[in-house]
Amino acid sequence: MQPKELINQLQQKNERAFQRIYEMYSENVLGVIYNILKDETLSEEVLQDVFVKVWNKADTYSEKKGRFFTWILNIARNAAIDKTRSTAFKNSKQNQNADFFVDILEEKSNFSSKVDAIGIKKYIEILEPICKKVIDLLFFKGFTQKEASEELDIPIGTIKTRNRICINKLREALAV
Repeated sequence: MQPKELINQLQQKNERAFQRIYEMYSENVLGVIYNILKDETLSEEVLQDVFVKVWNKADTYSEKKGRFFTWILNIARNAAIDKTRSTAFKNSKQNQNADFFVDILEEKSNFSSKVDAIGIKKYIEILEPICKKVIDLLFFKGFTQKEASEELDIPIGTIKTRNRICINKLREALAV
């Protein structure tokens, strides 16, 4: 079957045409998504979303505007970029980047001994007190942002903002 016929059948909601298009393009589309997200599981989720959009919006494709594959890639690229802009994605990447703090340490109690154990005490000391508290709870004691919010009696949005600010300050200090 010719690609043009497949596209026409897809636009008529033919499931076999959709399956064939998925088989033809999914691997390349997944590669584009992965290059943006750098996370295999998340990339597969976005791939699924992309092909749901392809199915639902197939009737909006016009060959006058460009190639079908380019149309799918634009959907994939936009979906991946939207995912990187989402709060959940940003928070997961922030926490993932800081997980080395938690992995290195064995206990969840004495903040200053933990800081000494991984050699960053001098960097933590330059941070303002609220940063010390936030880092202690989130990274050394393993609190969730919600738990840290409750512990410090601060709104969760403030905890998220403080977390981002404090980690950025710590990164700057470590880069020097």
